[in-house]
Amino acid sequence: MAQTFDAASPPAPQGIHPWVAQWQKRIGFGVSIFPHPPDWQGFIRLVQRMEAMGIDSYWSYDHPAANADCWTALAALAVSTERIRLGTMVDCIYYRSPYLLARQAADVDRASGGRLVLGLGIGRLEEEFAVMGLRYPPTPERQRALEETFAILRGLWSGEPFTFQGESFAASTPGPWGPFLPPVQEPCVPFLLAGGGEKTTLRQVARFADATNMGAHPAIGQAVTDADVTRKFGVLREWCQEYGRPYEGVLRTHFTMPLILAPTRAALETKLARMPQDTLAWAADALFAGTPEEAIAFYRALAALGFQYFITNPLGGDEETVELLAEAVVPAFS
Repeated sequence: MAQTFDAASPPAPQGIHPWVAQWQKRIGFGVSIFPHPPDWQGFIRLVQRMEAMGIDSYWSYDHPAANADCWTALAALAVSTERIRLGTMVDCIYYRSPYLLARQAADVDRASGGRLVLGLGIGRLEEEFAVMGLRYPPTPERQRALEETFAILRGLWSGEPFTFQGESFAASTPGPWGPFLPPVQEPCVPFLLAGGGEKTTLRQVARFADATNMGAHPAIGQAVTDADVTRKFGVLREWCQEYGRPYEGVLRTHFTMPLILAPTRAALETKLARMPQDTLAWAADALFAGTPEEAIAFYRALAALGFQYFITNPLGGDEETVELLAEAVVPAFS
């Protein structure tokens, strides 16, 4: 007989995921390029270089109009790299059915030998929903749908007969082809939730996820000042206590959107002048532009506030930033 779940059924994660545990006493770095480079072979070679240079992870955006689908990109990387972690930053739960998401995530985890980190979000661009012909539900409904997605993913991956009927989503297994083939990662695929909302998002992080992610822009959590970061981490700690799980079981990650590096201040000024000024203006406080030495100081200050892992967002075509990050910044934290 199939088990029936609701969004409250999955227990909060206990213990510390191995990927999270490895960053308890050292700092990690990942890269997320936006938009996806249109040259697929060049993109794959670039991520292979990141892997060789010691970057821990690559994160694919879920904006289907921005050159590539995130799961297509991660599938290509899964079979063309060997060690680098592969994540979504972040998968919008409305762009694919939860069943299809479970299938794609499990496939990428299997193809990569257990290297997936599944970042999830509720979507924030109403115009993107419209282009895709999708209804844009109110925020509370989208937040409830996220909890349903967790229930479905865990149920489908459990290896047991499963059925779910929620407000937004439904799914069941086994289907006509037998049991659902789950991910291979042990003990499970780690989940990441992005945002800094103190009433709902950080509660959901503590309830469901292995990592939190925030940055200075309103779109990524509005953790602008030191006081903002300290307060949000304090709220996260309280929610972890509420759900009976260790605070250190949640990896505290930061998103730099975008990161722009140049070897000297003069070179940086020239580089910034050539970049899209509307993008730089939109990024505002979330932008960091500097030399490698300045970036080291920037990330050390954030680490002192409690961040453990930095996901950086070079703009498409800015391979210099990737190279300087790997060659000059990351080694300072090793």
